[in-house]
Amino acid sequence: MLKYAMLFLVLAIVAGIFGFMGLVSAFAGIAKVLFVLFLILFVASFFFGRKSTGVR
Repeated sequence: MLKYAMLFLVLAIVAGIFGFMGLVSAFAGIAKVLFVLFLILFVASFFFGRKSTGVR
């Protein structure tokens, strides 16, 4: 998911360089949403992830 967020960020930068302002805002918005979703899932998996029993 982080890979897709970075992809849309790069697409937004490239579109901005070439002057496609409508695409820039769309790609940047998608990148922000995916990055926030990635952070939420990362924090959730950190707290609720695999629990060890303490016995090896």
